[in-house]
Amino acid sequence: MLNIRRLSTQDAGFAAELNALLAFETAQDASIDTTVAEILAQVKQRGDAAVLEYTARFDRLSVPSMAALEMSKAKLEAAFKALDAESKSALQAAAERVRVYHERQVQKSWSYTEADGTLLGQQITPLDRVGLYVPGGKAAYPSSVLMNAIPAKVAGVAELIMVVPTPDGVVNQLVLAAAHVCGVDRVFTIGGAQAVGALAYGTEAVPQVDKIVGPGNAYVAAAKRRVFGVVGIDMVAGPSEILVIADGQTDPDWIAMDLFSQAEHDELAQSILLCPDAAYLDRVAASIERLLPDMPRKDVIRAALEGRGALIQVRDLDEAIAIANQIAPEHLELSVEDPQAWAAKIKHAGAIFMGRMTCEALGDYCAGPNHVLPTSRTARFSSPLGVYDFQKRSSLIQVSAEGANTLGKLAATLAYGEGLQAHAKSAEYRIKHR
Repeated sequence: MLNIRRLSTQDAGFAAELNALLAFETAQDASIDTTVAEILAQVKQRGDAAVLEYTARFDRLSVPSMAALEMSKAKLEAAFKALDAESKSALQAAAERVRVYHERQVQKSWSYTEADGTLLGQQITPLDRVGLYVPGGKAAYPSSVLMNAIPAKVAGVAELIMVVPTPDGVVNQLVLAAAHVCGVDRVFTIGGAQAVGALAYGTEAVPQVDKIVGPGNAYVAAAKRRVFGVVGIDMVAGPSEILVIADGQTDPDWIAMDLFSQAEHDELAQSILLCPDAAYLDRVAASIERLLPDMPRKDVIRAALEGRGALIQVRDLDEAIAIANQIAPEHLELSVEDPQAWAAKIKHAGAIFMGRMTCEALGDYCAGPNHVLPTSRTARFSSPLGVYDFQKRSSLIQVSAEGANTLGKLAATLAYGEGLQAHAKSAEYRIKHR
């Protein structure tokens, strides 16, 4: 029998139990960090030679040069053409939906001119080159290619470099096909911290990028932490999370499977259900017991549900919303009547799935919004990956002669107050009639 926590907000000590449930240690394991630091140092110092050595060591793939680890555009196209018709159609349809959604996020440059002729504004430009890390081998995710590459291309990124490990030479054709559909410019079959280092520092074969995006294992996450500042990164994500708020009217099998959908990612994934109806929680628990044995990843699901999952009875839906805002989940399902009204009360969530028909899995693949979302309560201050992550802003300032007369006096007064005489004099030089 599966042992998933049953909690109630009416229980003494509930707040402490919830905090313990949400606690997740994000500090990097010291041994992993030490290993990653050495790998990055070697890649920075020795370039391609180090990447080739680590690829042979970790991916058991020995090749004479980096040229053997680059996939040509012809191979990407061939991978797409080799797909069955249904897979081709699904990949293209999902890509189009993701593209259409993200096209609405594009920011435009803007400016305004003040009465004295001074122009102020903001110039929006895309990043020049972005690196995309995609998990490879048997655990391959073509959806990650769509969600990271498409917003970059919509933003206008000039060159997109993808890295994907191929342990033992195992290549996932769907990942390559997705790269073709998204217009990825170059693909290297390298992975791990060595791939992050190659993208961050550049090697003889791999160009240095401006930002690295995409998910990876603990070594990839540690490497991204370390190279941040040399390049930008999207985020360092924790285990996947789903929080479901149910009013007790949805088929309990649906809710059980929705909880499974995130639990199957990882033993550390978190699946929580909030509902005011204790009898409904019992029905969901029964569905979990009945459905779990038939799941191919049942051992992972069981570990996740028993380790970090919970079925929680709340007083009412308003209390459920309050708890949701405290949890700030990556994925939030509102399996309730009038979900839009309840969604308006949500302040912190990576993505909000509204209504009984809207399972989180649709968002993972083809709904349109990005599935790269903040985890570990970072939705309190972070947002989903989007076009804006691949654009940057430059301030525009063009001061007129009349404006220099006004602003120069203001700036000089403030600069003298800070004891910065050169600032003050620089501004005063522009003041008329001195």
